[in-house]
Amino acid sequence: MTAVQSPPAPPTARRRPKAVARIGLYGLLAANAVVVAVFFVQAGFGANALVVLGRLTGLYAALLMAFQLLLVARLPWLDRRIGMDRLTLWHRRVGFGLLWTLLGHAVFIIFGYAEMSSMDPVNQLVDLAETVEGVLRAVVALALILVVGAVSARRARRRLAYETWHFVHLYTYVAVVLAFTHQVAVGSTFTASSAATAYWYGLWGAALAAVFAGRLVLPLWRNRRHRLRVTAVVPENDHVVSIHITGRDLDRLPARAGQFFLWRFLTKDRWWQANPFSLSAAPDGRTLRLTAKAAGDGSAALRHLKPGTRVFAEGPYGAFTTLHRTRPDALLIAGGVGVTPIRALLEELHGHAVVLYRVSTEADAVLHGELRELAVAKGAELHLLTGPPVPDRLAPGELSRLVPDLTDRDVYVCGPPGMTTAVLRTLRELGVPKRQIHYERFSLAG
Repeated sequence: MTAVQSPPAPPTARRRPKAVARIGLYGLLAANAVVVAVFFVQAGFGANALVVLGRLTGLYAALLMAFQLLLVARLPWLDRRIGMDRLTLWHRRVGFGLLWTLLGHAVFIIFGYAEMSSMDPVNQLVDLAETVEGVLRAVVALALILVVGAVSARRARRRLAYETWHFVHLYTYVAVVLAFTHQVAVGSTFTASSAATAYWYGLWGAALAAVFAGRLVLPLWRNRRHRLRVTAVVPENDHVVSIHITGRDLDRLPARAGQFFLWRFLTKDRWWQANPFSLSAAPDGRTLRLTAKAAGDGSAALRHLKPGTRVFAEGPYGAFTTLHRTRPDALLIAGGVGVTPIRALLEELHGHAVVLYRVSTEADAVLHGELRELAVAKGAELHLLTGPPVPDRLAPGELSRLVPDLTDRDVYVCGPPGMTTAVLRTLRELGVPKRQIHYERFSLAG
């Protein structure tokens, strides 16, 4: 097998790529928050205190909305350093902050104007919607965001199919357009000066351009360039299948071991479904391979794909790569089909590696033969840990016995959510520095 050679592990003194990206995002948000405050003060306060608070919360809600767009734009530079799973988590948290900020904006404005007009809040809202340009659009935008927020709550999200949740989430873009036109129509802070107006249009133009480039232009351009097709479908066992894919100029596709794509197989019954599957082999510039478990109707149908099927792939995504290494040696911990990015990483890694593969039975150990061959070729240690969940084969005592120099290694973890959470807790108990722990949430990994 041919592996892409990775650069040596970065020295620990070098600032980590993840920290650089995180500081950059925080700094960008903080700087814009200051700019918004400056323009707000320059525009003057005017009305009563409630209206002033309403204007300020509205401005910061708009800033958070623009930041939301940046977090989901899937820009390669950010994604490689932070990872889609963490960016999505930040997007969720900022989204609920946006929801409360918008509600505060609406309440402060309505009650503030009601106080000045001596109308009750309901009639005041109706009057504003009827007489002030852009207010009705803002009400519709708020209603859409409330609906999206409701379906994004954990309990509701678990009950919805991904495609349904995603379709509802698309209404956020309608809300964004309505909210922006509302700001343009009634906002005084960013019409008070030409500098403020230019800033506001520049901010929103940059946010929308990031989404357009990252989620539309780049995927279309890459797929037109690489023309991906299925070359082989190989069953690994009764429940797992590997899909081999080729295309043009794959040596120019910036994919790395440990990353994943959102795959669409362009058949008449599957073209509309996008599933995240990790690469199960390090990209070699000629082929790509994914390995998937039949966890639902979509992934179960993969074994029936025919060679020659066209593929539309979005990506590569994910920060679960050797870019974030801090130590010369590594420990790779896999659970179930979460072994797929671990197997790819082992192929690319330099330095000594220990691989712990946790499964219920040896028959569940997908790609075990390949792992064994790779371990022999690279001088790595491979431990297949089988058995029921109790006793925990990855508990602190067992982990220390298998890998005595654990704290001197980078640790990569990928597996089911419960296993991943338990292993991360164990690593903290054993004193492994946070900067040396790298993990991929199984829901995105495969």
